[in-house]
Amino acid sequence: MNLKIKDAKREDSQLVLNFIKGIAKYEKMEDEVEATLEDIEKSIFDQEDAHVIIAYLDDKAVGFALYFYNYSTFKGRKGLYLEDLFIYKEYRHKGIGNQLFNFLMNKAKEENCGRMEWVCLNWNQSAIDFYRKKGAISMDEWTTFRLDEKNL
Repeated sequence: MNLKIKDAKREDSQLVLNFIKGIAKYEKMEDEVEATLEDIEKSIFDQEDAHVIIAYLDDKAVGFALYFYNYSTFKGRKGLYLEDLFIYKEYRHKGIGNQLFNFLMNKAKEENCGRMEWVCLNWNQSAIDFYRKKGAISMDEWTTFRLDEKNL
């Protein structure tokens, strides 16, 4: 298996948007994707609000991870927040997600992050099992809250 992980570049914007639509379909949330190509270009490549890595298997883009940095007041330093990790269905169970995840774990270590966090849908048992094998603990005592644009 010839797998390479590369940082996304501006010319990958459509590919990033395709991955976002792919994960939305997998999560049964396709109707919630509002992001446009212009949004991706501006927020990721102009403003650097988030970062993207892409997994290439034999030069074919097969998966991605989108992450950004947050801050822990308790740790007194930044953390790495994994927003999305997605592998196209036909390429799952080949260790690609594991390599993307390990890449980000190493990045968090190298950048002296106090922690790495993400959320996972309760019904996604395969992802939950994967994360637990990595040593992750679920934060069951926490409830995620959100304000959407109309309530801000």
